[in-house]
Amino acid sequence: MNQKETEVREPIGKAQRAAQKHQKPVCIWITGLPAAGKSTISIELERRLHALGRHSYVLDGDRLRTGLNRDLGYTHEARSENLRRVAEVAKLMIDAGLIVICAFISPYRDERRFARALLAPGEFIEVFLDVSPQVCEARDPKGNYARARRGEIEGFTGIDGSYERPQSPELRLDTEHLSVDQCVEQILAFLAARVPGQ
Repeated sequence: MNQKETEVREPIGKAQRAAQKHQKPVCIWITGLPAAGKSTISIELERRLHALGRHSYVLDGDRLRTGLNRDLGYTHEARSENLRRVAEVAKLMIDAGLIVICAFISPYRDERRFARALLAPGEFIEVFLDVSPQVCEARDPKGNYARARRGEIEGFTGIDGSYERPQSPELRLDTEHLSVDQCVEQILAFLAARVPGQ
C-alpha cells in the first residue's frame, strides 16, 4: 500500500447505516413482572416490524443467557451485570441502525436509567407492561411462581424480589385487559407518531 492508501478513512456512521435501512434506530425496552407478556409481545412486535420491512431484533433472557451471559448466575449483582451487558449490546445494535426490542424484567429503575443514558435522546422507548402480581402468578407459563413459592427460587421478582414500577414510561400497557395484538398496535402507533421515519 502507498501512503495515501494507509490513511485512515472516514468510518461509516449510525446515520448512514440507518439511512440504508430506511428507518430510525430505536431501543424498545419492555419491562414488567414475570409473565406480564414481555416475550409474547416482543416476538409479535418483531413479526409485525418484519412484515413492514423494518430491520429489528429481539434481545431476551433466553437468547443472552445461553450465550453471552451464560457465565452469570441469579444473584442481585449477576442480574445487574446481565442488564448492563444487554444495554451495551442494544447500544451497538442501535449504532448498526436496527430497531432493538429488549424484553427483560429489569426490576430496578437505576438499571433502566443506565440503559437509557447510553443512547441519544429519543432512542430509548420504555414500555411498561402493567399487570398485577396475582394475574401474573395465575398465568405462570414457566412454573416459576410455583417454584418460588416452594422456596426453589430465591429473590424471584413478584414473590420475594422487589419490582420498581417505571415512573414515566413512554408507554404503559395493561396486559391484563389488552390483547397481544392491541399492545403491539399501540407500540407501532407510538413509533409512527413519535419516531420520524417509522
